[in-house]
Amino acid sequence: MRKWEGNEEFGRKSAVTVFLSTLTPKFYFALTVTSSFISGLIFVFEWWHFRKYGTSFIEQVSVSHLRPLIGGAESSPPAPAAFSAGENESSRQNMPECKVWRNPLNLFRGAEYSRYMWVTGKEPLTYYDMNLSAQDHQTFFTCDTDALRPSDTVMQKAWRERNPQARIKAAYQALELNNDCATAYVLLAEEEATTIVDAEKYFKQALKAGEMIYKKSQNCHSQSPQHEAQLRRDTNVLVYVKRRLAMCARKLGRIREAVKMMRDLMKEFPLLSMLNIHENLLEALLELQAYADVQAVLAKYDDISLPKSAAICYTAALLKARAVSERFSPETASRRGLSTAEINAVEAIHRAVEFNPHVPKYLLEMKSLVLPPEHILKRGDSEAVAYAFFHLQHWKRIEGALNLLHCTWEGTFRMIPYPLEKGHLFYPYPSCTETADRELLPTFHEVSVYPQKELPFFIHFTAGLCSFSAMLALLTHQFPELMVIFAKAVLRVLWPVSAPSVLASS
Repeated sequence: MRKWEGNEEFGRKSAVTVFLSTLTPKFYFALTVTSSFISGLIFVFEWWHFRKYGTSFIEQVSVSHLRPLIGGAESSPPAPAAFSAGENESSRQNMPECKVWRNPLNLFRGAEYSRYMWVTGKEPLTYYDMNLSAQDHQTFFTCDTDALRPSDTVMQKAWRERNPQARIKAAYQALELNNDCATAYVLLAEEEATTIVDAEKYFKQALKAGEMIYKKSQNCHSQSPQHEAQLRRDTNVLVYVKRRLAMCARKLGRIREAVKMMRDLMKEFPLLSMLNIHENLLEALLELQAYADVQAVLAKYDDISLPKSAAICYTAALLKARAVSERFSPETASRRGLSTAEINAVEAIHRAVEFNPHVPKYLLEMKSLVLPPEHILKRGDSEAVAYAFFHLQHWKRIEGALNLLHCTWEGTFRMIPYPLEKGHLFYPYPSCTETADRELLPTFHEVSVYPQKELPFFIHFTAGLCSFSAMLALLTHQFPELMVIFAKAVLRVLWPVSAPSVLASS
């Protein structure tokens, strides 16, 4: 019996020996080339998946699908942050940096975003961003009493429409029912007007209608809760229209007029500071080079009790850099040390960079800009794009400011070696920013990630496997006989086929 089993094992190993002896150099060459090609494809896909989604596809599949199948304990990941423009105040205090905010300087869809798409063929806004805007419009421009007025009922449906042409058609239907429908003019100004001049005309009509409706609501707002809700809605419409008119004046070069309109709006509605109208004012004042007025605005809004933004932090840094940037030289500063004013400027830059570390690469033109989204995530890449898009010109206008930023901004990271665990002046950097920014920014934009992630293991592995198999293919092509001998020797080490040993055992 033992002899029969030994003969059977010897027969199997003899067959393996015969098979290996029949393999030619062409087979080994084809094997290594195929292996190199397949591992190269896997490497390219892994790299693309990591650049697009920030994770390794193989690791993601193994954790999500393979581990439960083999009985491994599946650790439940933490619940993702909710990226909603309507979070309540308590949620904002618990996680202040993961709320999506309306961009105070958002562009006009018809006059700016659509023109970009016509020229480039690229969609500048994501579906997620536009969906948030639709929710904003329904919150700001509708109320429970809309059913009492046919024109408002039509507009309530218009804000829910996904098709731009359907929204515009509904706005015209609302105007046919009521020529003083302010929200219909707002929609036409935002989406149908193809120039800022046309948008301003629509907004002026919206202002006339909005003021009339607002005065009526003021006279009867105390009669019932429904009337109070209508007053809030009419107030939102009026504030929105006045703000957009001020932005139209700014874009058309009437900057002093825009500044006056913004100041009047902030005085008339001081409780609406959450709309961040002061950021519009800061940008307009910087265009006027009214730096004393900019400092006065910062003194009011750059307060420890108020939410920060890139506009606040980087404008404060710009003003302090302005005092020293013209005469600043890194060689001179290294010899004599920094003066008090230079130290203040550097600390202000470090503070701004800690709040949003993505901004300097756009200001220094190390990364290309895209049109800013309609919503931004504070401390994220979307906020950095929005800030740099409007404020890069102001940094360029001050001589030496960008040079000072270039020389000092990277020093921030030495103070916060573990930014996700502990910050220096602010909360630890939120880990949710990358996910939200990928939803807010267009796909053709390379999202900036902080802190930089290390490449996953499988990218290194597939790159090494591709390189090793390619090298073997090259050696097999150049030295076929030697490589065949080497391959057979390796296979014999892995699977011994020595006939005498088998016979001896029998």
